[in-house]
Amino acid sequence: MEKFVTLTSTIVPLPIENVDTDQIIPARFLKATSKEGFGDNLFRDWRYDKNDQPVQSFVLNNPVYKGEILVAGKNFGSGSSREHAAWAIAGYGFKVVVSSFFADIFKNNAMNNFVLPVVVTDEFLSGIFAGVNADPQMTLTIDLENQQITNNATGKSEHFAINSYKKECFLNGFDDIDYLLSKKDTIEEYESLFL
Repeated sequence: MEKFVTLTSTIVPLPIENVDTDQIIPARFLKATSKEGFGDNLFRDWRYDKNDQPVQSFVLNNPVYKGEILVAGKNFGSGSSREHAAWAIAGYGFKVVVSSFFADIFKNNAMNNFVLPVVVTDEFLSGIFAGVNADPQMTLTIDLENQQITNNATGKSEHFAINSYKKECFLNGFDDIDYLLSKKDTIEEYESLFL
């Protein structure tokens, strides 16, 4: 996997609260067992009408907004525990999702799929939405090493929390197996104590 250390990107704003996993990826798309193609159906029922025509008012169909950071309203990823929601977000090209609250299962699924969930205060989130409304080209910088998010339009920053194990995985581009392999020498040394 690709290492994640810092990221500066324009953002895609989704100022909707209580976005659940069925809105992120509708249940009818859960038959697939491969991660391929899920990004095409991210927010499918909001992006397309019943005739499969793009809904022009939806943010992902607006060419003004693009980037690798999705900024969502409070309580993002609630509902079912489907990992497919994280697959869809990653498949679309988002590397970070920012919100003031994530459902725990979604948060874990996101990290397992190398999408970094960044929790900010309601005030900081409001500042991001205000900034992108004023200038769609505004950027955020995510500094994982220092666990800091910066609104580059205002210069304001906040610290965010992340599990130390997952932080190490992101910084090194490790999945769970890669992480264990990186500790092979330590494991073998420990095992030798009992031989």
